[in-house]
Amino acid sequence: MRPVHLVLLLAACAGPTTYKPPVTTPDQGDTTPAVLADENNYKPAYGKADLEKALITERGREATAERVLTDFEAHGTDATDDQMRTAAADLAVLRRFIASLEACQDNGRNCPPRLDDPAWTFDYAADKPAPPPLDTALRFDLADWQKVTAELHGRACACRTLACVDSVGVAIDQVEGRPMADVQGDEAASQSLTWARECLFRLRGKEAVASAQRPVLDP
Repeated sequence: MRPVHLVLLLAACAGPTTYKPPVTTPDQGDTTPAVLADENNYKPAYGKADLEKALITERGREATAERVLTDFEAHGTDATDDQMRTAAADLAVLRRFIASLEACQDNGRNCPPRLDDPAWTFDYAADKPAPPPLDTALRFDLADWQKVTAELHGRACACRTLACVDSVGVAIDQVEGRPMADVQGDEAASQSLTWARECLFRLRGKEAVASAQRPVLDP
């Protein structure tokens, strides 16, 4: 058999060639459907009606906080410098929380996972501080750790005061190192803590590194 015939025969026996597209890495501008689908992995438990009620309530709180701060500024002798600074800081956090609700209402994205009313309180600076007041039991097997971190995510994004922002940050630091190493590395729990810290950064007025996954509100 001539060599050219042998080559043709081998090619025919090999069957059709399967095309494998090149792998696109995130730093090459990956916008594949799989990446976009990740944005829909988390959905808040509340709906649009609850969101609208929350906006009305929080705008009322904002108006009250503005009046309090204005009174402090107009009658400085009635308030200490610490009270004025706290009032100004709390108003700034509240406005950022309202902005997150408005963004959620406008485009259904970056929604707080929960609306927390009444809001979270945690006196972490007490002489004998209690454990963080989570609804979820502080157990550190995999399933419970996922629930704890999911709640911390929700608590962080629902903060309306600087004290809440500070105390949720402390709570995260207190519990983050307690699970066993293999549980600490769970992807879902780690993502919840990343989301929580992003919310705390945003409520402080700082820019956080964007996460690939974001809470969204159903239309």
